[in-house]
Amino acid sequence: MAELELVHREIEQYLYQVTPKRDAVLKDMEELAERRGFPIVGPLVGRLLHLLAKISGARRILELGSGYGYSAYWFAKALPEGGRVIGTEGSRENIRMAVEYLARGGLADKVEIRHGDALNLIEQEPGPFDLIFNDIDKYQYPEAFRKALPKLRPGGLLVSDNVLWSGRILQRNLDEDSSAIRKYNELIYQTPELFSIIVPLRDGVSVSLKLR
Repeated sequence: MAELELVHREIEQYLYQVTPKRDAVLKDMEELAERRGFPIVGPLVGRLLHLLAKISGARRILELGSGYGYSAYWFAKALPEGGRVIGTEGSRENIRMAVEYLARGGLADKVEIRHGDALNLIEQEPGPFDLIFNDIDKYQYPEAFRKALPKLRPGGLLVSDNVLWSGRILQRNLDEDSSAIRKYNELIYQTPELFSIIVPLRDGVSVSLKLR
């Protein structure tokens, strides 16, 4: 089965056109992602993450998978004074770049990125968090769910990227990543303490509110 365009191409182009221009640092990060073929959430999802942090009143955010800081940058811009993003990343080079980008944007004091495996690092972080963003290797999504939920405060948000996986979750014979994403989607909808929705924006973003 071929990959699906989740949003009509002309609609997506319109959304990019109508979206306000980003600051110079975000633009540089987007251009780097395009040159390297590096997966970032992009400005449409970035604005959604920023909005979710704002409207939830988040002060403590945990990122599972930070890359070179693109989504952390959007989160940090939404945080009040004293707010903090704890990121996780396996590449020291990505962390170095993230630190430089965040410093350029005047956000270095709001973000700290830990080096290592996100699923190990989450166990070392004391909760509760107001928002947890999950964007690690897709086969790890069910385990990320199990480890993230206890770290989230009641009223907090669990957000995951790539939950529609370019339509590959619809295939009859699922690979490991697609199977894990389908399991994750079942978990967020079937867990009674969550109220969840999947937004078909870009590659699919899930938002789950912890009720209790």
